[in-house]
Amino acid sequence: MKKYECAVDINLPLEKVVALFNDPANFQYWQNGFVSYQTINGTPRTLGAISKILFVNGKNTIELTETIQAMNLPTQMTALYEHAHGSNTMTNTFMELPGNKTRYIAEIGNAKGYGLLPKLMIVFMFGAYKKHNQKWLNQFKKFAEGSPSAPSFISPI
Repeated sequence: MKKYECAVDINLPLEKVVALFNDPANFQYWQNGFVSYQTINGTPRTLGAISKILFVNGKNTIELTETIQAMNLPTQMTALYEHAHGSNTMTNTFMELPGNKTRYIAEIGNAKGYGLLPKLMIVFMFGAYKKHNQKWLNQFKKFAEGSPSAPSFISPI
């Protein structure tokens, strides 16, 4: 699968965007189906840390293993995500923009399917994967900017 990227501009300074992004307690507010994030090896959200992320999608439970491959926040973080049927890497990049704004870019690549059906899904569902990731970036923007769908106690300062 070729790489793809999604991006969104957020009306907040870089430091605030990165703080909201890097706190797993906030995942529930912008990642549909998020249930839990548990570090199983290393210091949470640091280079080399391994964590289990649990999602529920209808009747299906999806467990991902996240391995932090590069942690250079506030500008970039790369992680490997693995699950029973495949894996991919995701690089999250944050760029300061004029006017106290931040561009959040997510680049997804190196997707591998384990078995024929997952491999075919990667090839034929490429557009759906990109659309799904863009949706999460848009939801993160809405959450970070303190829209009515974000909890009031997390509104930006």
